[in-house]
Amino acid sequence: QVQLVESEGGLVQPGGSLRLSCAASGSFRSINDMAWYRQALGKERELVAKITAGGTTNYVDSVKGRFTISRDNAKNTVYLQMNSLKPEDTAVYYCNAHITSATTSYEFFLWGQGTPVTVSS
Repeated sequence: QVQLVESEGGLVQPGGSLRLSCAASGSFRSINDMAWYRQALGKERELVAKITAGGTTNYVDSVKGRFTISRDNAKNTVYLQMNSLKPEDTAVYYCNAHITSATTSYEFFLWGQGTPVTVSS
């Protein structure tokens, strides 16, 4: 069984920083794109940042220059470094991975459990 386990979020003051991690475990052939999404209260889930297996990244405009997505393929882990946090960054953050299964080459998307990030003074 493949699963994604996210690190804890937390309460951060405006202007502060926080790093999230998400590790994949279980049996699989490969992990393709990995991404971070977020969902604020009363809003739809939105893509925050994505990184390909080769390291190409893209970001939603609202986080460009503040957030950095990276991955360690040897550890099957994706990170989200969040700097200069703003109250509007408050949301539950979810990691997502595009995975190829080990036996059948079936491809599927998997979600982490979600971790809350609150930016407030």
